[in-house]
Amino acid sequence: MKLSINLGFTIPRHVFGPGLSIAHWGSIVVHPDVRVGKNCRIHSAVNIGVFNGKCPTIGDNVYIPGAKLFGGITIGDNVTIGANAVVNKDVPSNVTVGGIPAKKISENDSSELIVKGYERACHKVNGKSKTGDSERHIEKWT
Repeated sequence: MKLSINLGFTIPRHVFGPGLSIAHWGSIVVHPDVRVGKNCRIHSAVNIGVFNGKCPTIGDNVYIPGAKLFGGITIGDNVTIGANAVVNKDVPSNVTVGGIPAKKISENDSSELIVKGYERACHKVNGKSKTGDSERHIEKWT
């Protein structure tokens, strides 16, 4: 908890799937009921919270730079959210959204912005990961 205070994070346990990447320290606030898939990348000034008693559900490989997301919305997989966007409606997979309120601005997905470190660590060749870690070391993270 002390580290999160020093870095400016309010991120409860078990909200994000494996592969979370936090690009910068700074104000990041996430409600405990939010659920986020694997390989999410977030930057500072992100707020993901509750509205009318409901919280967002966010898919895999989502890039969130300084945006606000709230309410019972669903963000699809491979989504890029523009900086400072305010997202209060569902977002389909494989698009880029931006603006206030956020709307689709491109058919480009997040594939060029996300480092899928979790998947890379779990990919094994001859019983070893690409990084050379033994299978037992990888299992403790999955």
